[in-house]
Amino acid sequence: MTPSTTSPDGARRALRALTALLFWLLVWHLAAGVLDWRMGGRGNELLLPYPLTVLTSLLELAATASFWQTVALSLLRILAGLAAGTLLGVLLAAATSASRWAHRLLSPAIQVVRATPVASFIMLVLLWVYTGRVPTVIAALMVLPVIWANVSRGIGETDPQLLELARAYRFGRWKTLRLVYLPGALPYFTAGLTTAVGLAWKSGVAAEVLCQPRFAIGTQVFKARNTLETPQLFAWTITVILLSLLLEGALTAAIGRLGRRRGG
Repeated sequence: MTPSTTSPDGARRALRALTALLFWLLVWHLAAGVLDWRMGGRGNELLLPYPLTVLTSLLELAATASFWQTVALSLLRILAGLAAGTLLGVLLAAATSASRWAHRLLSPAIQVVRATPVASFIMLVLLWVYTGRVPTVIAALMVLPVIWANVSRGIGETDPQLLELARAYRFGRWKTLRLVYLPGALPYFTAGLTTAVGLAWKSGVAAEVLCQPRFAIGTQVFKARNTLETPQLFAWTITVILLSLLLEGALTAAIGRLGRRRGG
């Protein structure tokens, strides 16, 4: 049996989440009301709109075809970057774990990628790559060090007794990889991937804000800010948050199903 929202524990978790959400919506509403009062009725649309105003703006945007086209293309760019960064991170982790020379040569470059500010990378990549592909490249670069570090740690912490057992039974390289290394590294990989989803979204949208592809959430955020359409700015920001949460939820559910399948 798996926990669900219909079970007592699941219902309590859902109630706690709903209570927290309502609390912060109330805080937001009160803060908007105080600001609106202090500015003589001019603060609502300009600085901090009410939650209902933002919801109305979001529903108006969602009623247009361009909204869904923008969301779909941003999602495609960022998922492509997430996939590329994940694949490259796994391959580099395998290479640096298998070879000391590979580790000496590659790990400093990966550490540089991790330490470099996102904005600096965006400006550099914008010089070399077509505008519409910059968010994909940036998302991949931000994801790569996270996946590399987690998978490398998972490989490095493989149980020596299992490796000794594999040698005793004369497992080949592929069989050792499949039966020893993969199960040991999988929890580290899934933890890194869960973190990487949110990181890919934040960095990808930041890249869209700066390079402004034609159909992109980041472009709409930039336009809303420049035209002082604060409710739309909040609405697009909430869209990013919801998409990130949906992706993380889908990933968590997929990982849970995979774990139950392996356990069964």
